[in-house]
Amino acid sequence: MTLQVKDIAYVRSGDKGDVCSVGLVARGPVEYARLRASVTPADVKALYGDWVRGEVECHPMDNIGALVVIMRHALGGGATRTLRLDQTGKSLGHALLRLPVREPR
Repeated sequence: MTLQVKDIAYVRSGDKGDVCSVGLVARGPVEYARLRASVTPADVKALYGDWVRGEVECHPMDNIGALVVIMRHALGGGATRTLRLDQTGKSLGHALLRLPVREPR
């Protein structure tokens, strides 16, 4: 059985203009190591394709076992300008939960 990020982490997301910010909080220290191995900028770009037109950054927060993912130019101009149904990036954050879990090296 292949684990997904949803099996090892909780998610919360929000927006600042055309930037989607996603917080992934691991369920424990072992899960945090797996989370860091499983969610990389390349993985995020591959998952979203053309939906995320800018850079993707992943910032580890070792002290709390969390990862912050920043996606620039991801919301079609921002909540007040986009015609997308997900104006504030809530479903973008939850889509990250579908990524497969990899073991750390």
